[in-house]
Amino acid sequence: MSKRNSSAAKSAARERLRLERERQAKRAKVRRQAIVAASIVAVLAIAGGVGYAVVQTSKPTEWEAAAEATVVAPANTSGKNGTTVLIGDSPSDNVVHLYEDPRCPACASFEQTVGETVDKGMEDGDYKLSFTIGTFLDGNLSGEGSKNALSALGAALNVSPEAFLDYKAALYSAKYHPSESTDEFAKDSYLIKVANTVDALKNNKKFQDAVEKGTYDAWAMRMSKSFDDAEGVESTPTIKINDKTVSNPSSVADWEKALKDAGVTK
Repeated sequence: MSKRNSSAAKSAARERLRLERERQAKRAKVRRQAIVAASIVAVLAIAGGVGYAVVQTSKPTEWEAAAEATVVAPANTSGKNGTTVLIGDSPSDNVVHLYEDPRCPACASFEQTVGETVDKGMEDGDYKLSFTIGTFLDGNLSGEGSKNALSALGAALNVSPEAFLDYKAALYSAKYHPSESTDEFAKDSYLIKVANTVDALKNNKKFQDAVEKGTYDAWAMRMSKSFDDAEGVESTPTIKINDKTVSNPSSVADWEKALKDAGVTK
C-alpha cells in the first residue's frame, strides 16, 4: 500500500468517526429531551390528580348540600322549615312529644311495646302527638340510614298523618327494623319495600318518587338540626308529656301510669 493511499484511508476513517460521534450526540440529546418531557408530563399528571382529589374532597357531600338547600316541607307540618309535626285534634292542651332516631333500637322497642297504645290515645282525643326526629346515630354508627329514613318519613307525612304513623310503626317493627350494625335504611329500595306494607303507601308512585329523588332531604336535615337543638334531649327515645320528661315505659301499664302522673286523664 502506498503512502498516499494510507493517508486517504486514515482521513476517511477520521471522517467516519466524526460522523458517528455526531450521531451519538444527537441520539443522546433526543433521549435526554424525551426523559425531561416525560418527567414534566408525570409531574403535571400527579399535580392534576392531587388537584382533582382536593377538589373532590372539598366538595360537600349530598347530605351536606341538602343541609344548605331550599326546604320542601311535607304537608301536615308547620313552623319554620316545617319542623313542627303535631298530629291529632284533641280538645285538650295535652301534648305527648316523642324524640326519636330511625336507627335507634330503643325507639323500635318502645314502638313495638306501646306504640299502638300511644297512637290510640291520640286518636281518642286524650292528647296530641308531636315528633322531633334526629339522625345522630348516623354519626355514631357511620352511614346515612337515619337521614334517608327521615326523608322517607317526610314523604309519608306528605301523604297523610296516618300514613306517617303507620310507616313509622313499620320501620320500627321487629320484622323490618335493622340491627345497629347494618345500614339498611340507607337503601331507597328497602324503604320502599317497607312502605309497601302500609296501605296508603303501597305502590304509591308519588311517595316512591319522593324517596328516590330525595324530595324531603333538605327538610330531614332541618328536622335533624331541630332535634340537635332540643333542650333536655340526651338520648332516644326521649318522651315528654306536657313538656315534662318521663321515664321510658316498658309496658302499657307503665305508659298509662306516666300519663296519669302527668295529669292526662280520659
